[in-house]
Amino acid sequence: MPPLDKLIAHFEKFPGVGLRQAKRFAFHILTLPPGETDELARLIISLAESVTECQNCHRFFSESGVHQTLCKTCRDENRDTSKLLVIARDSDIDAIERSRIYDGYYFVLGGTVSLLSSPGTEQKIRAGALRARVEKAIASDTLKEVILGFAINPDGENTSRFIESLLKEQVASDTITISYLGRGLSTGSELEYADPETIKSALTNRTGHH
Repeated sequence: MPPLDKLIAHFEKFPGVGLRQAKRFAFHILTLPPGETDELARLIISLAESVTECQNCHRFFSESGVHQTLCKTCRDENRDTSKLLVIARDSDIDAIERSRIYDGYYFVLGGTVSLLSSPGTEQKIRAGALRARVEKAIASDTLKEVILGFAINPDGENTSRFIESLLKEQVASDTITISYLGRGLSTGSELEYADPETIKSALTNRTGHH
């Protein structure tokens, strides 16, 4: 396959990018001055050296000099240890933090479980790591609520059902609540694109059960 076709194919794998947009990205790169394309290539190569996956919540973060295994949020001891918000991707954290209402911790699942996916697709998300995280929090007697923060669409709802089933044994207690984002998020909306007031409303009006 020619390099241009390979590049288009790679762009098409990006979330929310179709063939037409992938071609636009590729042809845009062809119009850039050589210096800019070289810089872009260097930046992509340097990601592996400068970006780390948090061992706690699994979000990616850039290190600032000193080697860290935990992101800034997970290192913050002032946050509420009783709440764990499970979201699909890193960008959802930025959207929630802009609302300035949530003060607990996060867990990045790494995707969703599609209704149309084939059996075994859930292995691509961090299901095992989430269960281990919840078990650890329960053992330390700090966790009180697991919030499922997925998009209000069929895949998001299917993922919520999967996580609820996954954690059924761990949270089979009156002391642990599984809750869902409430009113504020419209059907079909993605968390990362919601404005701060919408997210604030969804978190404030979340519903849950033991």
